Amino acid sequence: MDNEEFRDWSRRAADWGADYRAGLRERPVRPAIAPGEIFRSIEVSPPEMPEPMDKIFADFEEKIVPGMTHWQHPRFFAYFPANAAPVSVVAEYLVSAMAAQCMLWQTSPAATELETRVVDWMRQALGLPEGFAGVIQDSASSATLAAVLTMRERALDWQGNKKGLAGQAKLRVYSSDQVHTSIDRAIWVSGIGEENLIRIPVGGRFRAMDTAALEAAIVADRKAGLLPAGIIACVGGTSTGGTDDIAAVAAVANRHGLYLHVDAAWAGSAMICPEYRQFWTGVEGADSIVFNPHKWLGAQFDCSIQFVRQPEDLVRTLAIKPDYLKTRGHDGIINYSEWSVPLGRRFRALKLWFLLRAHGLEGLRNMIRNHVAWSEGLAARLAREADFELSSEPMLSLFSFRHRAAPGIDADEHNLRLVDAINTDGRIYLTQTRVDGRVAIRFQAGQFEATAADVDAAFDVITEIARRLS
Repeated sequence: MDNEEFRDWSRRAADWGADYRAGLRERPVRPAIAPGEIFRSIEVSPPEMPEPMDKIFADFEEKIVPGMTHWQHPRFFAYFPANAAPVSVVAEYLVSAMAAQCMLWQTSPAATELETRVVDWMRQALGLPEGFAGVIQDSASSATLAAVLTMRERALDWQGNKKGLAGQAKLRVYSSDQVHTSIDRAIWVSGIGEENLIRIPVGGRFRAMDTAALEAAIVADRKAGLLPAGIIACVGGTSTGGTDDIAAVAAVANRHGLYLHVDAAWAGSAMICPEYRQFWTGVEGADSIVFNPHKWLGAQFDCSIQFVRQPEDLVRTLAIKPDYLKTRGHDGIINYSEWSVPLGRRFRALKLWFLLRAHGLEGLRNMIRNHVAWSEGLAARLAREADFELSSEPMLSLFSFRHRAAPGIDADEHNLRLVDAINTDGRIYLTQTRVDGRVAIRFQAGQFEATAADVDAAFDVITEIARRLS
């Protein structure tokens, strides 16, 4: 592809992207295809000779797009959003065109310095105090792993990386059962081991950790010769929005000298609205915090910010400095590859910079406030329906519900059939969870371009299909 062809196809791809976004409401949110259907449509062997771009692009439209779940669809109410505001997509075009490797200051000075600035913009926007620094990771999974590795090293007096875990005291980490499974994976990968992730009982509307039980577990483990290393608290857990009392958990962590990591991957975006900061009161006592602008805020994936109170601890845990990665003649610069598990880094800060400037904090606040209000309104409407019940009250824009099954019908199976029927219908997309051991259907409003009418349509689809199954 020469430069003129590159120019032409770049324009055609941009036009296709704009048309795609404009026509999303006419598409089913999730494709109605069978497993293996796309796989069988792709040639078994790679081509020996070049193929024309027209044919490649035609195959993309014919074979690939019909098999995609449309995460930018305004009626995507499943999981959590993975928003890509159009201005963020434009920034990603530029990032892809430059194709920079941003691992060190010297490999892309502007990328490093912009990252430092926009992360501090986000610190201010979330109301976090000065003293927190941050880094843009690829996902909350990586940020959580970095936090767990840091708590491990701090607890072992920085000997884990050097000596390994064999012969060391057995480490313990504490969380509720409301945290994301990325915490489990971080415990596996860090070598701490699943049996040493201690689940603390929860209670109350937001299924918060029982801090008395948390403290008792820490004391008991110490008496048994085990080594408590850290606590992982959550704000807006994936299942029902489980949210810990961060101030109370931070007090326990402080009393026992434990590292506290707060996972606010989804709900953290809402903290740009001062009225929602009650959900993480005391967060200034955390050692690290993660939230994903690529979820609710509108920055295209991947863009996850990890704030840390003591960046030197993170760097001490993760930095490897061979001679070929040193920047000669410059002291005190930031090399963000030393703050992350991967060495390679994309220029993630650019899309966040574009997003914040194009929409402003107030524009983003309005979007989030609307999503919360629309979701609360839908929850109230469903609760008034005779055959529906709420399984969990709204936490920001997330709640869950159940449809009452007819006598003699297994209620869990009925609700699984309901969510499957809704998703097969294609007009909206929902996912299921379990609340207090029973199947429930999750709803969250969060897609960047959703409207009140889209949420109203969700009510119509849910009630219509439920009547059909009754």
